[in-house]
Amino acid sequence: MDNKAKIREIFTSIQGEGPYVGTKQLFIRFCGCNLKCDYCDTDFEASKSKDYTVEKLVNLVNAAGEAYTISLTGGEPLCSVNFLKEFLPEIRKYGHKIYLETNATLPDALLQVIDSVDIVSADIKLKSSTGMDIEHEVYEKFFAEAVKKECFAKVVFDDRITNEEISFCTEIAGKYDFELILQPKMNGMQFSVTPEFCETIFDKFYAKYKKVRLIPQVHKFINLR
Repeated sequence: MDNKAKIREIFTSIQGEGPYVGTKQLFIRFCGCNLKCDYCDTDFEASKSKDYTVEKLVNLVNAAGEAYTISLTGGEPLCSVNFLKEFLPEIRKYGHKIYLETNATLPDALLQVIDSVDIVSADIKLKSSTGMDIEHEVYEKFFAEAVKKECFAKVVFDDRITNEEISFCTEIAGKYDFELILQPKMNGMQFSVTPEFCETIFDKFYAKYKKVRLIPQVHKFINLR
């Protein structure tokens, strides 16, 4: 049986988050996720998806035109790790650069594909903003592997962020030497916090760790996906 993955959509757009904001990317949105964050606004329902074989997806990507990277997004792409193990080595034969967007909670899956990934865009899910209580050991195991490639972590926060959460983020980032991208939680097109609060939180992070930036979701302000 052909290896297949359920994919919600494939489209070219401008990256709106993190240090690669403003670059052209080909986005492949995988269905399914192992988490259910309070702020998730992404439609990745499997009922709206199409099944793609490795060969079909490789051909589609190659026909899509040039982009800075191929962004594997979701949902959670690592839920489709068996497909990725076959797809990524094939697509890299054509010189494509792979940008993995992940919730950083599936370290065993990452281990199976890390050699075929160029950039890891990970999340650190704060309980205060997501409602998800992730064991710290999961992140320890994930980032120990992820930093073998270019890696950074996004931290979505709102006015419930705690000093303990700030300490954990800065400690693990310092331990594994990756950049933290602070991203204010959005309510639709509006920030959930004030500019003054963003600056206060940035200063709290910066006092503990210098490799930190505040970057909101730019694509929402220019009405892009």
